[in-house]
Amino acid sequence: MSDSTSDVALADKFFEDFKKLKAEVSKVIIGQDEVVNLLLTSIFCQGHSLLVGVPGLAKTLLIQTISQALDLSFKRIQFTPDLMPSDILGAETIDKDRNFKFIKGPIFANIILADEINRTPPKTQAALLESMQEYSVTVAGQHFDLDKPFFVLATQNPIEQEGTYPLPEAQLDRFLFNITLTYPSFQAEVDIVKNTTSEVKNEVAHVLDAKEVIDYQQLVRRVPVSDNVVEYAVGLVHKTRVASDAAPEITKEYVEWGAGPRASQSLVIAAKCHALISGKYSPDIEDVQAVAKPILRHRIVRNFKAEAEGITIDKLIEKLL
Repeated sequence: MSDSTSDVALADKFFEDFKKLKAEVSKVIIGQDEVVNLLLTSIFCQGHSLLVGVPGLAKTLLIQTISQALDLSFKRIQFTPDLMPSDILGAETIDKDRNFKFIKGPIFANIILADEINRTPPKTQAALLESMQEYSVTVAGQHFDLDKPFFVLATQNPIEQEGTYPLPEAQLDRFLFNITLTYPSFQAEVDIVKNTTSEVKNEVAHVLDAKEVIDYQQLVRRVPVSDNVVEYAVGLVHKTRVASDAAPEITKEYVEWGAGPRASQSLVIAAKCHALISGKYSPDIEDVQAVAKPILRHRIVRNFKAEAEGITIDKLIEKLL
C-alpha cells in the first residue's frame, strides 16, 4: 500500500462505515442483504451494475436509499422505445438572446437508475454506455465531464421480452455485476407490508459524502493482492473459454462463448473490495469465489444444448468453481 499505516487505518474506517451504510439502508430495504452488498461493492469498485428482477421489488427505492446514505445526487431515467439520446445527455437550445445554451440531461448526477434499459433502441443504449465508460459526454462537439463518483444501475425485466432490444454481449461486458433480484422470503414480505402501510417514515442518515466515496474507491485500488489470487481469478475465466486448454468438459459441452479479460480484472478488483468489507486487508481465493457469480453471469453465453437441458448459467459457474 502507498502509505501502509494510514491505509490500514483507512481500511478499518471503511469496514466500520460499510456496516453503518448497511444499517441505514436496512431501515428502508428489508431482506435484500446480498443485493445491497453487491450494489455498494460495485460503487466502491467504480463499476456499474445490471439488476435483473420482476417489477415491484423496490429497485427504485433501493437505489434512492443508497444515494441518500451516500449523500449523492440521484436521477431515474425510464427507458422507453421513443427515448432519444438527447433525453439522456441533454441538448442545445436557443435562449432569448439567440445564443446557444446547453441544457444538461439527467445523466449529470452521481447515481443514475436506468430503468428497463432493454426497452430502448440500441442508439439510445449506446449514449448511456459511452458515458459509463468515458465518464464524460460529447454533445454538438462540446465535451462535458460527468460528476464523480458516477454510478449507473440499469434494470431489466426478465419476463416481458416482446418489443425489447436486448443488450449485446460487448455492452453487457461494461457492467461489473449482473445482480439477480429475487422475491422476498415470507417473513421479509410481512415486514415490508407492515413498514410500507403505516404512516411512520424511516429517515435515512448521510453516512458518507462524495469525497469519502472517492477516497474509498482509491483505497480499493491500492489493496495489495498476491499472485496466487490473481492467477486463480485468471484461471477461472480461462475455464469458461471453449478454446482454452484449461476448459473442463462441462465448458466444451454447454458454453458457446466464454468471458473476456475484463472478467479477470473485475474478479480481482471486486475481491479486493469484498476483502475490505469482510475486515481483511488483502483478498484470498474465497473472496474471488464470493463475487464470481455476479461477475461471470452476463459474460458467459450458453449454447443450445445447455438451454435445451435447462442448464442455467449459475449452475455452470458453480461447477467451474
